[in-house]
Amino acid sequence: MKTRKRAKRIDGIAASILRSAGTIRRLLGRRRAIAAMSEAVVATLRSGGKILTAGNGGSATEAMHMAEELVGRFRGDRVSLPAVSLTADSSALTCIGNDFGFDRVFSRQVEGLGRPGDLLVLFSTSGRARNLSLALDAARRKAMRTACLLGRAGGALAGRADFEVIVPGSETARIQEAHQVILHLILEVVEEVWSR
Repeated sequence: MKTRKRAKRIDGIAASILRSAGTIRRLLGRRRAIAAMSEAVVATLRSGGKILTAGNGGSATEAMHMAEELVGRFRGDRVSLPAVSLTADSSALTCIGNDFGFDRVFSRQVEGLGRPGDLLVLFSTSGRARNLSLALDAARRKAMRTACLLGRAGGALAGRADFEVIVPGSETARIQEAHQVILHLILEVVEEVWSR
């Protein structure tokens, strides 16, 4: 009995790996959008702007990952680049959430930290989060550019940002894995520029 359960578990792992690989392979069809988003990050940083990032749940960790790789480093030594994850400051999140409501936790930070020429990068597997939609609106009012990494059909955020990549598929985990790949591709472009 245990052998049968283990074999089934191993088959399930193999199936998940194949689904992940299939989702990532479909990013080839999004390579121009990924390149455009990468170039927007580079242009923002070259012009003296900063990158603000946001997302909810697992996407919050992707937002933090992007910011820390820009400020720290991805692979090679280079200058530190200005980036702030709006998901990382627990006192700001709880203060804003308490005083203004959860829908405003990102938009309020964009209002305070965003400047014309900055780039707001949003991560969402569904594109339905109201707090991200309000952050995008706040960024537009601040004359910032916007970018969205989305999944499924893109939800309410689809078509609203200056740059977007929508990962095809319906599994949240597979979309998040693809977002990680896209994030690393963007960082490769950034470090190629700053290593010259």
